[in-house]
Formats: sequence, C-alpha cells, structure tokens
Amino acid sequence: MDRHALALLIPILALAIPVTAVVFSGLVKLARIKADRAGGSELAERVSDLEQEVGALRQELGDAQERLDFAERLLSRSDETRRLP
Repeated sequence: MDRHALALLIPILALAIPVTAVVFSGLVKLARIKADRAGGSELAERVSDLEQEVGALRQELGDAQERLDFAERLLSRSDETRRLP
C-alpha cells in the first residue's frame, strides 16, 4: 500500500469510528424508546388487571367480615338465651 494512501486512510478511519458510534448509540436509544412504548401499554394493561383483582379481593374480604360479624352476633345471642332461664 502506498504511503500517501495510508496517510489519507488514517484520518478517514479516525473520523469514521466516532461517527459510527454516535449513529449506533442513537439507534439503540430509538430501539429502547420503542420498546418502552410497547412495554408501557402492556404495563398499563397489567396494572389494570391487578387493580381489578384487588377490587375483587376487597369485595371478598368485606363479605367475609360481614359473615364473621353475623356469626359473632348469633353466638352472643345464643349465650344470652342460655343464661336467661
């Protein structure tokens, strides 16, 4: 290889490497943004499902507490009726 050609090739490579790095880092950032947007909709759907599940669990817990209160009232009444005679 000729010395003059090599002398021209060195600065070209020295400039091409950082430019290539900047371009690829930009592409990686774009890919991450697109992935976050796609993942964001999945995340929102998942959060919505979890909110519904928590609502259902709260309802079940409320029902169980009502049953427990009812059972306690029945038990306390039967104790009172036993003591009266």
